[in-house]
Amino acid sequence: MTISFDFSGKKVLVTGASSGIGLGVARAFATSGADVYILAESSDIHSVAETLPGKVTPLQCDISDRDAVTRVLSALPQLDVLVNNAGMERPTPLNGPAPQTDDTFEKILAVNIAGTSHVTRALVNQIKDGGKIILTSSIWGKTSVPEFSAYAASKHAMIGLTRTWAQELGPRNICVNAVCPGWIKTESALASLKSMAQTTGRSEAGIEAEISATQALPGLMVADDIAGLYLFLASPAANNITGQAINIDRGEVMV
Repeated sequence: MTISFDFSGKKVLVTGASSGIGLGVARAFATSGADVYILAESSDIHSVAETLPGKVTPLQCDISDRDAVTRVLSALPQLDVLVNNAGMERPTPLNGPAPQTDDTFEKILAVNIAGTSHVTRALVNQIKDGGKIILTSSIWGKTSVPEFSAYAASKHAMIGLTRTWAQELGPRNICVNAVCPGWIKTESALASLKSMAQTTGRSEAGIEAEISATQALPGLMVADDIAGLYLFLASPAANNITGQAINIDRGEVMV
């Protein structure tokens, strides 16, 4: 059975859309007829826009820079959907070298938490009543692994933002939800897998096999596998769902 969504005439912003999950989500919305704005820090966002179907507008800024966010987003029209996907994933071990580990820790929090807030605050009055806000958290926002304290803390925090904003924006019938992906074969996730292999002395293939074995459904996903959940949460079918953190992880974490 094929389930399709029609977002014709809808305006959607996806942050962190130059690669990985963000690109997959942006492609899904564009394919479904939406006018899509894609934002990333990298200048690659302009060439990425040319690869997507339909009307796609690239925007470039570092979301941890509040002034830049305000400047870049101030000209946007009213939006129907905001997807807060931009994020940074790096190891931050407690015994990691200084100041590199400390700088990385602070940058992760600046992008994943403060940056998400900057974007949402800049656009909250431009999101239509009855609109949708979706945050990309992680199953590590409900669990964790060693040496990824900043990333895990930030993803826990994004679930907190989701629940708080859902209550604040409920009177405007704006639904706010978080997607919590499991292991996706993105550049950042595979870099984390490599770091875990180096730290533990195991092979990357061995760690991947261990991850797959913890899932009810074996095998790692790719970004396009989870885009449908974002479309569902942005659709009228999800009008009664808000404040939720929904796992899509092939059954790895069942909480």
